[in-house]
Amino acid sequence: MSIPYSILDLSPIPQGFTAADALRNSRDVAQHAEKWGYTRYWLAEHHNMIGNASSATAVVLGYIAAGTSSIRLGSGGIMLPNHAPLVIAEQFGTLASMYPGRIELGLGRAPGTDQLTARALRRDLQGNSDQFPQDVQELQHYFGPVQPGQAVKAIPGAGLEVPIWILGSSTYGAQLAAHLGLPYAFASHFAPDDLMHAMHAYKSLFKPSAQLTQSHAMVGVNVVAADTDVEAQHLFTTLQQQFTRMRRNTRGQLPPPIEDIESFWTPHEKSSVAQSLACSVVGSPDTVRRGLQAIVNKTGADELIFSGQIFDHQARLRSFEIGSEAARLVEPALQEATVA
Repeated sequence: MSIPYSILDLSPIPQGFTAADALRNSRDVAQHAEKWGYTRYWLAEHHNMIGNASSATAVVLGYIAAGTSSIRLGSGGIMLPNHAPLVIAEQFGTLASMYPGRIELGLGRAPGTDQLTARALRRDLQGNSDQFPQDVQELQHYFGPVQPGQAVKAIPGAGLEVPIWILGSSTYGAQLAAHLGLPYAFASHFAPDDLMHAMHAYKSLFKPSAQLTQSHAMVGVNVVAADTDVEAQHLFTTLQQQFTRMRRNTRGQLPPPIEDIESFWTPHEKSSVAQSLACSVVGSPDTVRRGLQAIVNKTGADELIFSGQIFDHQARLRSFEIGSEAARLVEPALQEATVA
């Protein structure tokens, strides 16, 4: 028995291309993912980033849903401090009404952007991450059955029980997800440091709920796969450049791979990027299979979600295809992961 595997898409805009190109590519990825057995396809909310086209996440999900028929679709995630919970309930209630049984809502507490842009989003003057637990519960209330005397309702949304996930890169989200009895997704594809502590906290503190009777933890992994290890390592230089540029504050569109990554970064940058990308599996089909199995064995993950930042669209598709073939051979961990 294999564990479920899914896709997290940032709808990257490669150098020389447009947001329209990126959105068409995302829809194509989702259509192929459906055929390759992926469980869910999620889009991430980012703002003021010229390399990502998924800022209007709910709108893009509607576009993807119209081009697919069965794969589950959701957010990985909606950054809730940017929004009034009622607006998100209406957006995802609308999606769930049009595509019943396929829509889910992953929630994060970061702004998904810089502070200046966060202010420009203008939710309200009081909105901040400290209200995150209350906002999550408010969303749950809107998706539940309408109560007698309830003055504010999400239409559409009320009674649809849209599944909610908590996303995070620390133990905070893990503890909240456990307390509320919700599934949890850890952003180890870019912030792996607290992965093991978060997994332990979530599994050990989990309380069953109406949505979920037992814990379900999903781990983010960068998967860059190709027919050979050498080719995959070459493709991986795109993501390595991107993370280096983030540290230089020179973000841009997704760069093409380069032949000599060592001449691109400094030793300090190399070390820093390697730490951020530690939860990555790069290589041929067999290398990817072994890498994914090792991550499951280490973390006790119930599901894996793949991020694949690859410049060439066809190479990206091939990577996700290899990832699906490898994931079908990955077995659940034999025992619960422990924190050293």
